[in-house]
Amino acid sequence: MRGRPAESGVPWDLTPLGDSAFVVRVGDSLGQILALTHKLETARIEGVVDVAPAFASVAVFFASPEALVRGTNTIQALLRRPDPARREKQKTRLIEIPVCYEPEYGLDLDVVSQVSRLSPNEIALRHTAATYRVRCVGFTPGFPYLEGLPKILATPRRASPRNAVPSGSVAIGGIQTGIYPRASPGGWNIIGRTPMRLFDVVREPATLLQAGDRVRFRAISGEQFREWEK
Repeated sequence: MRGRPAESGVPWDLTPLGDSAFVVRVGDSLGQILALTHKLETARIEGVVDVAPAFASVAVFFASPEALVRGTNTIQALLRRPDPARREKQKTRLIEIPVCYEPEYGLDLDVVSQVSRLSPNEIALRHTAATYRVRCVGFTPGFPYLEGLPKILATPRRASPRNAVPSGSVAIGGIQTGIYPRASPGGWNIIGRTPMRLFDVVREPATLLQAGDRVRFRAISGEQFREWEK
């Protein structure tokens, strides 16, 4: 199902996802994704149990196939409705993430150094100088895909992924950077590690970072890292 709101001109495409969910695609603009997520969440549509933004789409999950059938027309009407001419500027959080870039934790610093022709210290300086935006959270619970990586640090993913990446690893995959919230397989290049816990089931919400958040990294020493973990 496809459509285009009368005034905004932003096309959308709605496709099934199993028997009780569907995906709304609206392009790869972060602003569009965040605006659509906000619109769907604030509409409080009966039967919707979760709204999950991704890189270029938003998934809408229903309590049952019957709830999906009842809610589809409502959501289609909502998507066709033009947005107000004046939009409030969306408030975003700025979250600082401490990272130890020492070789003990930056397992692929040598790889990134070869690609960028920068020393490990220069890599850390460039990585911490940028401000990033969370495009989406996925892959594993709490894993943030961050845009804003300096071009000089862009590094292709590893040809052979690791079977186990240490929890808290900060890594580069192509033109993005991200953080592994728990030990898991992964093919990104690890340049450091954070002692912060990005996913915690006893925290509300369990995921520290949300789509749209801004992120800055702060370099810490190995001693500070170990002290943090105590």
